[in-house]
Amino acid sequence: MTVRVPAKVNVQLSVGPLRDDGFHDLVNVFHAVSIYDEVVAAEAEKITIRVEGRQVDQVPLDESNLAIRAARALAKHAGRTFGADLLIRKSIPVAGGMAGGSADAAGALVACNELWGLGLPREDLMEIAADLGSDVPFALLGGTAVGTGRGERLTPLETSGTFHWAFAFADGGLSTAKVYAECDLMREATGVHVGWPQVDDALVEALRTGDARALGARLHNDLQPAAIMLRRSLARTLEAGRQLGALGAIVSGSGPTCAFLATDAAHARDLAISLAATCRTALPATGPAPGAMII
Repeated sequence: MTVRVPAKVNVQLSVGPLRDDGFHDLVNVFHAVSIYDEVVAAEAEKITIRVEGRQVDQVPLDESNLAIRAARALAKHAGRTFGADLLIRKSIPVAGGMAGGSADAAGALVACNELWGLGLPREDLMEIAADLGSDVPFALLGGTAVGTGRGERLTPLETSGTFHWAFAFADGGLSTAKVYAECDLMREATGVHVGWPQVDDALVEALRTGDARALGARLHNDLQPAAIMLRRSLARTLEAGRQLGALGAIVSGSGPTCAFLATDAAHARDLAISLAATCRTALPATGPAPGAMII
C-alpha cells in the first residue's frame, strides 16, 4: 500500500505569546506543495521502518519517528495488535521547515488504515493526527488551510489557480524547539509586546483570487528572524532570491528551507537553477497540492 504525501510551506506564520503549557497560540496558513514523500506499508508481524532517498542518515528509526508513532496510535485506536513494514521514500528535507516528519506520519495513517482494512473515515484519522503533532492533520488535508490553536485546528481556504514556487534547501536542519526558544529570547530582549495572532485578510484574499504578486507581498513568518539568527546564511539566500525577481521570499516554518514565490513555471525553474549555486539544492514546485493519497 503506497501513499504519497506533500510538503508544506507556511505563507503566514504568526506566533502569539508563550503560554503556561510551553506552547504558543498560532495563526498558521498552510499551503501544500508538490514535493512529496512516499510511505509504503506492507504486511509484517510487527511495526518496523526503513528509509530510502535523501538525508536517510538523519531520519530516526526508533520510537521517536512520527510514522512509527502514527502506526502505533492507529492500532491502539482500533483496539488491535497489528504489524506493518513501513518504507519511507524521502524527498522532503529533514528538519527543513516543510513538515517532512509530519507528512510521513500522515502517510503512515492512511497506508495502515488501508493495509489493515480498518476503513476509518478521514475525520477519525484527523483526530489521531492532531494528537501526534500540529502539522500532521494538514498533511492529511492538503490544499491550503488556516490552522489555529497550536496549528492543529484547521479551516480550509479557497484558492484559485496554481502558485509556482522555488525551494532552496540548506545543509543540515534546524530544531523547531530551538527556533521557537530563540524567538522567545529575541522578543524578551527587545521588550516587544506580542498580541493575539490574527489571520491576514489581504493574504487570504490573494489566495482566493490567485493573485501571486499580492500573495508575495503578504508572506510573513514570525519565526524568520530567529531562524536567521541561528543560521545567518539564510539572509543571503533570501536576498539572492529577491534579486532574481521572486515575488516573495520567506523562511518556511522553522527553517532552514527558504521559499520563493515565482511569476510562472519558467520563472520557478530559473529561480531553482540559480539558487542551487547558493545552497545544497533547489527545486521548483507548485501549490496547492492534495493531501495524503493512495497511489
